[in-house]
Amino acid sequence: MSQRLQTGIPALDEMLGGGLLPGTMTVVLGATGIGKTQLGIQFAKHGQAQEGERGIVFDLTSRGDSQNHSEYAKRLVEWQLSEAADEPVSLADVWNREKMRRDSMHLFRDSGRRVTSSDMDADDWRRWSSERAKKLDRAIAFFYGNFAHGVRRVVIDGVEPVDRAAESIQFEMIEYIQNQILRKEHDWLARDLFRVHFRENAESIEAHGYDHQQLGSLLLATSHEVMLDDLIARPIQSGDVLSNANTIILMGKTRDGNKMGRALCVAKHRGSFCEESIVPYRITEAGLVVGDGI
Repeated sequence: MSQRLQTGIPALDEMLGGGLLPGTMTVVLGATGIGKTQLGIQFAKHGQAQEGERGIVFDLTSRGDSQNHSEYAKRLVEWQLSEAADEPVSLADVWNREKMRRDSMHLFRDSGRRVTSSDMDADDWRRWSSERAKKLDRAIAFFYGNFAHGVRRVVIDGVEPVDRAAESIQFEMIEYIQNQILRKEHDWLARDLFRVHFRENAESIEAHGYDHQQLGSLLLATSHEVMLDDLIARPIQSGDVLSNANTIILMGKTRDGNKMGRALCVAKHRGSFCEESIVPYRITEAGLVVGDGI
């Protein structure tokens, strides 16, 4: 079995039987402010210790306000995030680590729009879809350029709650990333990027090859539900991102009399042992601390 991807949080890794399974998608679900981004930053940063390269953060926020990844990374783990430029990447730069190795990308920073078809008229939806299609090349270059230079873990953040998954353009993007980028063999992803220039770059593509089955993805999704009990009882819809996840970690608030707390549980960990207990955690200046000893 491939080496598991540790989250950087020992108690959570123990709950997961050693960590997350590479080649699969993990969804972390919880309300705004519950600690998902802190968990994502810790997971991405731990790539430095385990694989020799920090992970990357792909921000899908569509209203111009990012998830404050840079602030969290600097404060929690002393990591100064480098952000991908807004302009398209020159294919000649793909093999230049100094130009391609970037920690984060915020794809729709200037959109200022909601993410579901019910929030837009037909013209707005077509414009939104067209904008997404134009930015796919930038997204492919960001992912491939990082994977070619050693990155093996991805955090996708900024996923907004929706009533119907099929109406969300974010979920369309996530499905594309999962199936057409993360689960694609490196040379086929290179074909999508280089297109007619593939043959002239074939030698470099082979030299920078990687095993896509060693990639791990952590999707941070915001829920309407705040309480952990409500998250546990939440039904999974057809097409819901949860239905396609290999692992699901739920994070929510708990109540004990007149005291409120936070706890998480591993609701799903397909093909592997997992600890199903509800475990308390707290958010500190160093990130998430999980376990009874907090």
